[in-house]
Amino acid sequence: MTRHYLDHASTSPLRPEAVEAVSAWIGRVVGDPGRIHAEGMEARHAVEVARAQVAALFGARPRSVVFTSGATEAIATACWGAAERGGHQVLAAVEHSAVRRSAAQHGEVTVVGCDRLGRVDVDELLAAVRPETALVHLQWGNHEVGTLQPVAEVVAACRERGVLVHVDAAAAAGRVPIAFDDLGADLLSVSAHKLGGPPGVGALLVRRGLRLRPLLVGGDQERARRAGLEPVALLAGFGAVAAALTGDRLDQEAAEQRRLTDRILQAAAALDGVRAYGDAEARLPHLACLGVDGVEPQAVLLGLDRAGVAAHSGSSCSSESLEPSPVLEAMGVDAHHSLRLSVGWSTTDEDVDAALDALPRIVAELRALGADGR
Repeated sequence: MTRHYLDHASTSPLRPEAVEAVSAWIGRVVGDPGRIHAEGMEARHAVEVARAQVAALFGARPRSVVFTSGATEAIATACWGAAERGGHQVLAAVEHSAVRRSAAQHGEVTVVGCDRLGRVDVDELLAAVRPETALVHLQWGNHEVGTLQPVAEVVAACRERGVLVHVDAAAAAGRVPIAFDDLGADLLSVSAHKLGGPPGVGALLVRRGLRLRPLLVGGDQERARRAGLEPVALLAGFGAVAAALTGDRLDQEAAEQRRLTDRILQAAAALDGVRAYGDAEARLPHLACLGVDGVEPQAVLLGLDRAGVAAHSGSSCSSESLEPSPVLEAMGVDAHHSLRLSVGWSTTDEDVDAALDALPRIVAELRALGADGR
């Protein structure tokens, strides 16, 4: 059976550029980038090329890029580093669990709500800032429903108040243009695997002049901002993907992804008991979140999987429990019955066709089973 992967928002398959770059470093002698012998200097060069490539994609100075194991570590680093400035952090209820849980490790957290589209109210967010506030968090775009947030407005207001602001851009990276230096944010987190790079690597972008205590200590890697031997092969893969997306390609891919998800949203509008969540216009281009009445999300996902389609629910699914989505709960919509379809660099119309052909049949069959009590 042909498989159709529509879960790029969870993780995107490795792009050919990443495969080539990583493969070039696998199976060869890779020196410690901190050493002055030839092998070490070669590795150092690869790391710094990757740093410059990532910086160029996100409109930052290379020295602002601190490599991490992914966005989760980058977020934890931001929370930990800022916490010494105060025991209070502010975030929105629609933030990713990595933000919510990391912030909660460092004192009091004020959580603000959102509207039914998933957009944060700027005035409410800023009203939560106090003299002891160490950090304000605001995602670039929501990871479940795609709604874009008023990032520039919040960043400017936080700068006026002298409070640090962290932007979680993991869902937005590689989907929309990001210019870190122009934005003026203090911290911004990204992860390579979300945009077709290798898993296990990401970055925290740090504003010029900002000094934060490191989360990981030991060696002096990353200019003493993150200890641990650099994973040269993974960084080379990250850099290669960033270089590939610098320029017109990002805009071209975003336009194509928007076209594909528009198809999904238009088809969903014609189905009984199915509705779209999030802002239909001001949204990330690559994902569509649907509410599906009368059926459990696990059953829909299993039905799609049998039809060869990989998708995801907005809820947190496991074999033992089904927790409602905090994002959808904050929006005031049904947090128990959702479906997220997300496209990426490798998605074709045939992939979308497969989902749109299978979904009405699967939903109808599951509703019929429910009506029969079986």
